[in-house]
Amino acid sequence: MSGWFTLFTNCRYVLDGQLVEDHLVISDETGLILKREGYIGGEAIDLDDNIVAPGFLELHTNGANGFHFTHFEDETSYSKKVDDVARYYATQGVTGFWATVATVEGEKFQKILPSLTPRSISQSASLLGAHAEGPYLHPTKKGAHNSSFFQPCTTPPSTIYGTTSLESSVKLVTLAPELLSSTALIRTLTSSGTKVSLGHSTATYADGLSAVKAGATGITHTLNAMAPFTSREPGLAGLISLPETHVPPPPYYTIIADGQHLHPNTVSLLHRANPRRSILVTDSIELASMPDGTYPGHAQIPFEQTKSGTRATIAGTDTLIGGCIPLQQSVRNLMEWSGCGIAEAVGTVTENVAGFMGVDGEGERGVLREGRRADLTVLNEQGEVLQTWVAGHKVWDKDEEIAAREDDGEARG
Repeated sequence: MSGWFTLFTNCRYVLDGQLVEDHLVISDETGLILKREGYIGGEAIDLDDNIVAPGFLELHTNGANGFHFTHFEDETSYSKKVDDVARYYATQGVTGFWATVATVEGEKFQKILPSLTPRSISQSASLLGAHAEGPYLHPTKKGAHNSSFFQPCTTPPSTIYGTTSLESSVKLVTLAPELLSSTALIRTLTSSGTKVSLGHSTATYADGLSAVKAGATGITHTLNAMAPFTSREPGLAGLISLPETHVPPPPYYTIIADGQHLHPNTVSLLHRANPRRSILVTDSIELASMPDGTYPGHAQIPFEQTKSGTRATIAGTDTLIGGCIPLQQSVRNLMEWSGCGIAEAVGTVTENVAGFMGVDGEGERGVLREGRRADLTVLNEQGEVLQTWVAGHKVWDKDEEIAAREDDGEARG
């Protein structure tokens, strides 16, 4: 950078679900967003009327680029693979992610989780901690999980995740609220600052409401691996229609908008129910960004897996095992399927996620306000990622990547 701050001009930025017609100023010294006026010098960047959004936050990802977060050999190689995935995420506009560790043995959780303590990664998305999806799940809604590793809610989480990791790495736990003693487990987790989301569950609406009253604040991949929403029994999904005045408030809820896990009209209906609580996730697995084909299983999915386009299943079955699209495609899908504007769609992967996880305060992320981290993504009108900035520094540029590929092609030719 030529100066200690950067001024973005000829742009609009996303704030509170709206597009604001104004410039934006960020510091490359502090990595924070500055107040908009009173600066002389620095570097001015004309964004050609494109849109500045907060950096995308990926709440539910099991991996990408051939690496699944349950693949553990040793701390050094694991951390390197996490770094590689973090660099890939930056090319998709993602500036922060919670690595999802699906159900594995307690011993395996305790090997993996120390490597998922939050940290910054050079020129990449930041690792914000772990999302433990299990082992407190219902066996009839196991999805691609290995139910032989499921545990009753009376099993202390410290014996599953490890006391240190529970304090440092585990930021979110998905559990089934109909399980015996789930209310006590929810209170134990939330009292130490861990967020609780409800999923992989046969729970009724009443079960879900009891869990929300106990401190659960989220629903995991709504309508997938849970009881359906019906005319007389709305199930967990019915919680999203609670009024904002309800005490406690309605939960945030995640949606997989890949066209495989939910019908596009269902995605639209869910999002429109409460746009300020709606969160898009990819539920991506290691096959994301990989060529179509059949791949071996691993600790969490001990079966061969087949990827075909945006669909990934246990080989020879119709059982979905996760997503295969990047988060920016989810945003574009939501815009197309629901008819919402880009600012509202972006909110589902930025402000809403930060609000749910409690990382939207001073010096933190997900909101383009003075004093927050200058983690940004530059988008065109269609929601395509053009640039990614982390802590005030550009870490990826689409045009620069295309030019580099062309130069490499010419050199090879």
